Amino acid sequence: MPSVTSLLLTAAITFAVLLYFHMLGRMRRAAQARQPDAGPTPPGNTLSDTELDRYARHIVLREVGGAGQKRLRNARVLVVGAGGLGSPVLQYLAAAGVGTIGVIDDDQVSLSNLQRQVLFGEGHLDMPKVFAAQKRLKDLNPFVTVLPFHRRMTDDIATDLVADFDLVVDGTDTFASRQMINAACVAAAVPMVWGAISQWEGQVSIFDPASGGPCFHCIFAQSPSQGQAPTCAEAGVMGALPGVIGAMMAAEVIKIVTRSGTPLRGQMLIYDALESQNRIIKLKRNPYCTVCKPSAGPILT
Repeated sequence: MPSVTSLLLTAAITFAVLLYFHMLGRMRRAAQARQPDAGPTPPGNTLSDTELDRYARHIVLREVGGAGQKRLRNARVLVVGAGGLGSPVLQYLAAAGVGTIGVIDDDQVSLSNLQRQVLFGEGHLDMPKVFAAQKRLKDLNPFVTVLPFHRRMTDDIATDLVADFDLVVDGTDTFASRQMINAACVAAAVPMVWGAISQWEGQVSIFDPASGGPCFHCIFAQSPSQGQAPTCAEAGVMGALPGVIGAMMAAEVIKIVTRSGTPLRGQMLIYDALESQNRIIKLKRNPYCTVCKPSAGPILT
């Protein structure tokens, strides 16, 4: 005859299983429900059962839910640079279900990349990074569309390319590239999620003057002097640092798209891996900025 303890344990397990399926059903119904302020749901804008299972941990978040996951699926995000920062950003955006991900980079995978660019493996050596990234991301999540641009971002294409996306992630490592991307984002009124790394330290911010924050040029108007801002190739970088900063950048993208929390507009997060310290500094828009021109009035979208 079963003991009282065994009966109680069996009952508890049965209750847990029934509760799980009950909550799963509620989650699916909530995901399919229309959000009050979202208007009618367009045809084909529902999440499939496979997507519901894939994104379940997002959907149960109160700040994301089914509506937020649909926004991720409908979002178009351009990642400039598929290197140390671009690799983790691309992985997490694809895993999160960002529907269309553009990636532009003219480089090929080299052996020295593999210390930190964990999107790639030895089987990708000498392969263009954008095509290696496309293959890896499609393996990770077949529900996303990856648009590879195997070329350098240049002034003649920057504005038109940026205007085709909702949001841009800057994973480049030169001052000139960042200024060019910033100018294109300002012209298109598209937010720019920015990150930088060197040795043991990284920074993350969002430059979005269309929403009242500063642009990159507001904060970094002058090019750094020779040797002041060395590249990772020159100064080195701790292998896990790009993963930390890239994940933070991806989190900011997800927050912006799903309209969750407080994105880093007007703020810069500085992470010191060597001393295990974080700090946030406030950033102000430059009223005399020659790029976003705040004296001319707010940029409206």
